[in-house]
Amino acid sequence: MGILEIVLIGLGLAMDAFAVSVCKGLSMKTLSWKKGIIIALYFGIFQMLMPVIGYFLGTAFEGFVTSVDHWIAFILLALIGGNMIKESFSKESSEKCNDCVDFKTMVILAIATSIDALAVGITFAFLQTNIVLAVTIIGVITFFISLIGVKIGNTFGNKYEKKAEFIGGFILILIGVKILLEHLGIF
Repeated sequence: MGILEIVLIGLGLAMDAFAVSVCKGLSMKTLSWKKGIIIALYFGIFQMLMPVIGYFLGTAFEGFVTSVDHWIAFILLALIGGNMIKESFSKESSEKCNDCVDFKTMVILAIATSIDALAVGITFAFLQTNIVLAVTIIGVITFFISLIGVKIGNTFGNKYEKKAEFIGGFILILIGVKILLEHLGIF
């Protein structure tokens, strides 16, 4: 597998992280580059780790992983998105918006957006891809795309606050539904 193919795979895998980064940026009253870098690091690192795990799992668990990855991603994204929508209707101050970057929140989001990367890692094992090069490219792409997503989300979020959080939650649910439908062969 060539570098161009790996870059394209990296871009594809980074789209979920980009969408979630936009949602996190939507929730920030003012742009915090520190939080943006933390978000981008979580997504970039998990997009690197998951293919490595998948690579080493190889064929032993291929049937199981590909049979449930879409359900895991769907459930996690639906729960997070539903919570964001619920918060958008809350009368509490928008200072309590979900711009939290604590360990638990970010790990859940990072896992949810990188489940597909696990399956890609299994594919890398079959194609005898240079796993170090592949995960480095994927991680770097995801890091920068996520950082851009936070900025885009923050710019939009400053203008629309509660509506933006609702839209962000709705987008997360749609991503979960899209992942589920793709894997069920409906979409």
